[in-house]
Order: sequence, then C-alpha cells, then structure tokens
Amino acid sequence: MKIERLSPDKIRIFLTFDDLTERGIQKDDMWREIPKVHDLFSDMMDQAYSELGFEPSGPLAVEVFALPAQGMVVIVTRGNMDLSLQADILDDHEAEEVYEMEVTLEQSDIISYAFRDFEDLLRAAKVIKPMLTDGGALYTYKNKWILQLEPTELPEAKFQTLIAVLSEYGDATNVTKAVLEEYGKAVIAEQAVPELCRHFA
Repeated sequence: MKIERLSPDKIRIFLTFDDLTERGIQKDDMWREIPKVHDLFSDMMDQAYSELGFEPSGPLAVEVFALPAQGMVVIVTRGNMDLSLQADILDDHEAEEVYEMEVTLEQSDIISYAFRDFEDLLRAAKVIKPMLTDGGALYTYKNKWILQLEPTELPEAKFQTLIAVLSEYGDATNVTKAVLEEYGKAVIAEQAVPELCRHFA
C-alpha cells in the first residue's frame, strides 16, 4: 500500500492485488458493502494519518479506480460535498468515530508501465508490437517514460504474456491518464508502440 498527498485535502492510495489478497478481498469485493472492505478503508485511513497526518474527518469523497494487472487507485478527498451515496464506517477502536463517504467506483482498461531507461522501453515495444491492436500512448513524467495501453479484446493468454513482457522491462505504475495529461508531457499521443518500432528499429 502506497500513500501520497495530492493536496492538503486529497490523498491517493495505491493498492496492489497482493494488498487485497492478504486481506481476503477479491477485486470485485470493492464494489460491495462488506466488513472486510470497511476494515481495509480503516487501515488506509490509519496509515494516511500516521504517514501524512491526514485527518479523515467530516465527509469524504472516495474514488476507486480498478486498473488491470496493477491493482487499484483510491483517491480520498476531504471536504463539504453533497453526499448522494453514504456509507458509515466505524473505527474498531473508537465506535463514535464515523466516516461519511461518497463512493465512486470506476474500472479502467488502461495498462500503465514506467520505464527508467529508453532502451528498455524500445526492447519492450519490439516484443509487444505483434500482440497489440491499439498502439498506446507515450508520456514523460517525473523523469520516466510512461507507456499506456488499452489492449481490448485480447485473449487471456495473450494478455498475460503482454503483462509479463512489460513487467520484465518496466514497472507497473498507478499514474492515471488524467495526471499524465495535466502534469506530464505527451511524446507520442497515439500508436506509440508502432511509431517507436518504426523510428528506432
């Protein structure tokens, strides 16, 4: 579990599938109202407080983004918003402490991998090019090359091979397309893998 502060009232939490498995939670459970998910949220808020001093008081907007192969991104915003969907989560130690949450759940098909070295990116691109129907987009962000792909309609076996190749050369990252577009720089906006192979073959 990795936690970072985005602003005084907003944090981002990255959960790997291992984090969920350790707690006996399946990916689909995040869409359900069950005690294990409540406990996970309480753990996240405890860690956010101890690491960042983030006080989960008042109403919270919680956005959960499921990312294939990488895990889940949870964005928690503290503030006074109109709550259309509320869930009360009780802290195990202090029953009077209640979180009011507005929960938004989204599933993304985008795969994001970060490469420190351009040569590693090129090696990966050459291997995965035959597997792809969508060539993806390439960004630079925090001194890394970020490749984002939407490999729709890939058979499961090919999808797993794709992830294995990307993991060999790069690291899965939880950075979203919106963050890349706002804070990063688009290098090749579309068909990035074929373009890389064409220019650097």
